[in-house]
Amino acid sequence: MTVAIRTNDLAQSAFAPALERTTTASWAQRFATRLALSDLFVVLIAVFGSQLVWVHVHSFMSGDPASTNAAQPFASVYSLAVSLAWLLLLTVSGSRDRRIVGVGAMEYRRVAQASFATFGGLAIVVYLFDLQLARGYFLIALPVGLLALTLVRWSWRTWLRAKRREGDYSTRALLVGSPESVRHTVNELARMPEAGYAVLGACLPLERRHDDAGVPVVGSFETVFEALRSSGADTVIVTSSDELSAERIRRLSWQLEPGRQHLIVAPSLTDIGGPRIHTRPVAGLPLIHVETPRYEGPKLYLKRAFDVVATSLGLVLLSPVLALIALAIKLDSAGPVLFAQPRIGRNGREFKMLKFRTMVPDAEAVLERMRQNGEFDKDDGNGVLFKMRDDPRVTRIGKFLRRFSIDELPQLINVLTGDMSLVGPRPPLAREVAEYDGHVHRRFLVKPGVTGLWQVSGRSNLSWEESVRLDLYYVENWTLTGDLMLLWRTARAVLARDGAY
Repeated sequence: MTVAIRTNDLAQSAFAPALERTTTASWAQRFATRLALSDLFVVLIAVFGSQLVWVHVHSFMSGDPASTNAAQPFASVYSLAVSLAWLLLLTVSGSRDRRIVGVGAMEYRRVAQASFATFGGLAIVVYLFDLQLARGYFLIALPVGLLALTLVRWSWRTWLRAKRREGDYSTRALLVGSPESVRHTVNELARMPEAGYAVLGACLPLERRHDDAGVPVVGSFETVFEALRSSGADTVIVTSSDELSAERIRRLSWQLEPGRQHLIVAPSLTDIGGPRIHTRPVAGLPLIHVETPRYEGPKLYLKRAFDVVATSLGLVLLSPVLALIALAIKLDSAGPVLFAQPRIGRNGREFKMLKFRTMVPDAEAVLERMRQNGEFDKDDGNGVLFKMRDDPRVTRIGKFLRRFSIDELPQLINVLTGDMSLVGPRPPLAREVAEYDGHVHRRFLVKPGVTGLWQVSGRSNLSWEESVRLDLYYVENWTLTGDLMLLWRTARAVLARDGAY
């Protein structure tokens, strides 16, 4: 029996765009063309601009403008060859693949790999033919071009994410699986609409098609293709279900129209980062290898070295600002400038976390009196984590410091002493740890951070369960590249001031 899909049902769905929206193939091609044109512009400017600058430098240093001008035609041919090679590698590396644009670090990683591969080849040519002029490309074209490519890609990503939140430029998906797995997948995709998956409906087992799946039920396992046509979806996402055998999924893949309809299999794995996943086909089975998280070795030493270098540089550059903040706190209210609070760090060890004082000196005593007098809502905070939106204990200068997270800057000292890292889970209070479930203690496998996923994803606006999920995701999947992206996102979150109070 086919369950007909109604357009008004789709219109009421939080996940479904209008049916007349473009197909995945058309928007992906248009967006890839825009990326290609912007890459062309950036590469030509970087390479030929480097040629122009380097020729003038070479002319000045050699004191022979005539010979330098004579070399200009050769330099232009050379620049054109470098530009074409760079653009070709950006294409063949898949840096514009619809599956990676808009979300994650893979797009930036492929841009960087293509750029370094281009100039790695250039280095070989320079060595073999002893080309003096080409050295300028390493000094100017590579860093300037890579930075410009990254910024332009980020600009396009910002635009794409805005479009996807409106329902455009997204893969229109039909979920096939059990109601429980479908509901879970819907919730996970709804958390990140910028990933570009708009769920139009679901196909459930025949006997369970009336169950709540979180989206309109548009068919059963026997009517997937009728539902695919009637819903306007172009992608089938298979979630887990006992009724979906390997043979049935294989037959489903055979019937999809090549190039226009796509199949995605969502395994029963969540909160697993990309670097830990490796797919290996063995005897026709697509085996997914999930690496066990490791918290030792070279990566850990590299993270510590980055913390020390970046923090030392930051403290030197920020020292005048820190002095002004300290003076403002002292003039605003009586009490110490810094506030040292016991927190729980790596392996459950207690340490003193430093912050600029933003409350009255007897804040803890005032809080206890407020508890006894019932002067705040019992629902303040998100469960275990207590946060009050309009806390009367906060001083005037403290409100400003909290609004822009400036009060966290002294934690850079904690990073230097080794108690914290620049990026990591939020350092909890002892009373919060006492209420943890057993699995939450995994967050103590790494050092707590000045910033992290919790801080850039809504901070105090998040529920306790979501805060824990983000912290554990970081612990299980951290990479140095991910840390750099979180530091960049932190700057944006601080300016947005969302969840900071």
